[in-house]
Amino acid sequence: MKKISCIIVDDEPVARKILHEFIDQVPFLDLQGKFENAVKAEAFLSANIIDLIFLDIEMPKVSGLQFLQQLQAPPMAILTTAFPKYALEGYELDIIDYLLKPFAFNRFLKGVQKARDFHQLKFKTTTIPDSYIFIKSDKRIEKIELKDILYAESVGNYVSIYTENKRIITYLTMKSLEAQLPAGDFIKIHQSYLINGAKIEAIEGNEIKISSKSLPISRNYREAVMKVIQQRLLKR
Repeated sequence: MKKISCIIVDDEPVARKILHEFIDQVPFLDLQGKFENAVKAEAFLSANIIDLIFLDIEMPKVSGLQFLQQLQAPPMAILTTAFPKYALEGYELDIIDYLLKPFAFNRFLKGVQKARDFHQLKFKTTTIPDSYIFIKSDKRIEKIELKDILYAESVGNYVSIYTENKRIITYLTMKSLEAQLPAGDFIKIHQSYLINGAKIEAIEGNEIKISSKSLPISRNYREAVMKVIQQRLLKR
């Protein structure tokens, strides 16, 4: 999947820092720049094409809304502000989402997933979906073929992705990993486990066996898991 290029426009250093950290946790986002005012951002946009702006509203000289209005071909925009009073005006400008500061990562993720869905719909083609994902692990970015993934395990703010040959640890939520994987092929069996359905070797009681590893099926997910398994059996 092509990454969504983005910039941050916010006059608060702390807000820029938080957004930068959040963006780094979402593999389908590609941060191209951070700007403390609309003037600098406009200069950047005059020479660069960007998919998405994270835009503060109350800034010196030119507000975020004024900035958005004066752009001839504005990219997608997610407004980030401490003031709810601008929500209606923002949505009249066709923004993707309106995030009220301080917002948590989960709320941020919901907004960028909306942007990704809109972007995919806008540029929908008949090309074959990517057969791999890129994951940031330590100080490197690793390419992982989807067919090689056995399962993923969530531990706190980290996710371990297991293949036949290695374990890759990444600072990522299970939810954001799940968002990158094709629905139906990868199955959530527990709050902490996501498996590749093609790698299931057996199901015994409340456990699924994958590559000689037994993983628990949570009571909350069992019905959904068995439904997916039944659908796969019917297709054969």
